[in-house]
This record gives sequence, C-alpha cells and structure tokens, in this order.
Amino acid sequence: MINVSKLKKGIVIDHITAGYGYKLFRQLHLDTLDDVVVLMRNVQSSKLGKKDLIKIETDLPLDFTVLGLIDPGITVSYIQDGVCVDKTKPTLPQRVEGILTCKNPRCISNIEHIDSVTFDLVDEAKKEYACEYCEARTRL
Repeated sequence: MINVSKLKKGIVIDHITAGYGYKLFRQLHLDTLDDVVVLMRNVQSSKLGKKDLIKIETDLPLDFTVLGLIDPGITVSYIQDGVCVDKTKPTLPQRVEGILTCKNPRCISNIEHIDSVTFDLVDEAKKEYACEYCEARTRL
C-alpha cells in the first residue's frame, strides 16, 4: 500500500469519480505548478468503490466551474496546519464559458474565430449544455 503523508497546508480534492482525476489535473493546469501535487487513481473507497484523489501542497484559486462541470460529486478541503478549515462541494454550473466547444461542425463558433462561447445547462441529469449560437447540445 502506498502511503502519502498528511498535508500541513494545501488543498485536497476528494471523492473524484474513478478515472476523472487526470482530466481534472489537466483542466486545472496542475502540471504547471512548482509545488508538490499528488494524483492518486483507483483508491479504494467504501462510498464509491474506487475513487481518484488529488492533493496539492499549496494554496491556489481553483476554478469551481471546471470542478463542477467535470465531476460535481467531489469535495474540496482546504488544509491549514494539518487540519481541515473549510470543506466545499462544487455544483453543476448553470452557465459555462470558454471551457466547452460546440459539437456542431456547422456552428459559427467552429467556422469563425470566436474567443469564448457560452453554453447553458439544459439537462441536468445528462449534464447537457446548449451552445449560445446554434443551441446544439453538448457534454464534456
């Protein structure tokens, strides 16, 4: 069994659906940090069976839109002096900007250079969003 030390200060992203940890790691650009970042995959969990987990040994602003979009079931814990001082759960965002791309090849957002396309949540159960230009539905 791998033993990862307890954080003294930083952030723990826990209860990540197994297989989604690396996606979060990339979307949050954790590979660009000079601080210690640990990504654990397929960790045994009594609640989920298996889960992923990310420990970040620094304070940094997290994009809760990305977190909620990729896996709204996660928990984010902020650690100070080895103790959890705050715990929060992201929610599925109602509006997403600059993260998704339209799946419709005929959409104007795919034909012309548009910096940021907005998508609105249309089906929470399926995590489907509609493009602001053509209303095509897309998922992450």
